[in-house]
Amino acid sequence: MIYVAYFFIGAFFVNSIPHIVHGVSGSKFQSPFAKPPGVGESSAVVNVLWGAFNFIAAYIWLSYLGFCEIGLNACTIALVCGGLVTGITLAIHFGRVRNP
Repeated sequence: MIYVAYFFIGAFFVNSIPHIVHGVSGSKFQSPFAKPPGVGESSAVVNVLWGAFNFIAAYIWLSYLGFCEIGLNACTIALVCGGLVTGITLAIHFGRVRNP
């Protein structure tokens, strides 16, 4: 069960990246708070806040579970898999939304 948690920690960390990057660059970007959710664009400030929430949630969760040792071990693999699955899913979704 702990590996499922590490998987989602990776997902939260990766999801924070595009929102923070678009937000700090002043660009609008899709977020769950836009209309329609995940398709419409939210302001840069909303994206910074949403990205920060994702990052902080992942960090707190990781702190609660205990930092995993970097290397080829089960928790690192679960963390990386969560990040990759989320990254690929977001790339496909935002590719369709931003480049119809």
